Amino acid sequence: MRQVRVRRKVRGSDQRPRLSVYRSLHHMYAQVISDESGRTLASASTAAAGVVESSTSKRNLAAAKAVGKAVADKCRAMGIAQVLFDRNGFLYHGRVKALAEAAREAGLKL
Repeated sequence: MRQVRVRRKVRGSDQRPRLSVYRSLHHMYAQVISDESGRTLASASTAAAGVVESSTSKRNLAAAKAVGKAVADKCRAMGIAQVLFDRNGFLYHGRVKALAEAAREAGLKL
């Protein structure tokens, strides 16, 4: 229900896509989605190779920051400067907040 309530208000366009965040017990996932064209423009996760070193945990704040930085770098490479933040029903604290702040620090405007 929380996810539906948030999605009612947040719709991504081609000019300003939606940064959707999913937090599971073991991984963090982030996707930049254009709802107009129905495409995923960029994505990053702790499950993907090269985002988080194998020695660190994939479920802590450092891993969430790495995902935020990786997705921001991919967006900047595609020419995307602004996105809408879709927290996907998760509370804005902890790993979700760390991912958003890392994306902001990497140059993405949320």
